[in-house]
Amino acid sequence: MNLPEQPSGSEPPARPSSASMRASDADRDEVADRLREALAEGRITPEEHAERIDVVYNAKTYAELEPVLSDLPSQDAPRPRVDLRKEQAPRLPPPPSQSPHLVAVFSGAERKGRWLVEPTTTVTCVFGGVELDFRQAVLSKGEVTLSVTCVFGGVNIVVPPGVRVVGSHFTIFGGTDLPEDDTVDPDAPVIRLTGMLLFGGISVERKAVGEKRGRHRERHQLHREHQELRREHHEEMRRLHRERRDARRDRLRELRDERHHGR
Repeated sequence: MNLPEQPSGSEPPARPSSASMRASDADRDEVADRLREALAEGRITPEEHAERIDVVYNAKTYAELEPVLSDLPSQDAPRPRVDLRKEQAPRLPPPPSQSPHLVAVFSGAERKGRWLVEPTTTVTCVFGGVELDFRQAVLSKGEVTLSVTCVFGGVNIVVPPGVRVVGSHFTIFGGTDLPEDDTVDPDAPVIRLTGMLLFGGISVERKAVGEKRGRHRERHQLHREHQELRREHHEEMRRLHRERRDARRDRLRELRDERHHGR
């Protein structure tokens, strides 16, 4: 085939840019698929998807298709990921070892803060009191035992949420106040109470670290207020009784005086 000769000195015609080239149906379908994926991933809203689909199927060139995908990640480029994992807390050194025996005879003893709970801790209180705070304690095992011997004394225990407290002790003329379980996790830590109470008591309350006042103290406060109201009521009743008795005595005296003067 003989092609027409170009005039001497003339330049070849400029080739059209890729952006101005005509888009095919396959190109439009590919962009539409990308938009459907973006909608499924939550990158665009349904309204934005509908608007962009209209633009896609009305586009004639690549230049008209490019803005539709300009704010979406390309298929080959690595996509940013959001790391939802919490930063690992720094590992603290083990708490110092302490005696697993607490004794309070006509006195008091306490354990609080960060302390190591041995598999078995014994508590002996005679006419005394013991305070045990497990909220920051480190349990040496998943289940630890607290063996209590309490005679005319009391043991107050504070545990954090998620710790199960089980009572397996004997009580003679005493009392025990245990909170209800707040977890159904079979692997939850367990504090088992054993031993004997004789004219003594164990009180356990559950509260988080930093919580100033628990429900147990609130119940005690309400109990004290109720007792105060009862005391005031009894005092008022006694006062009224004395007034009635004095009034009857005065009336009898008046009647005797009247009979005496009438003779």
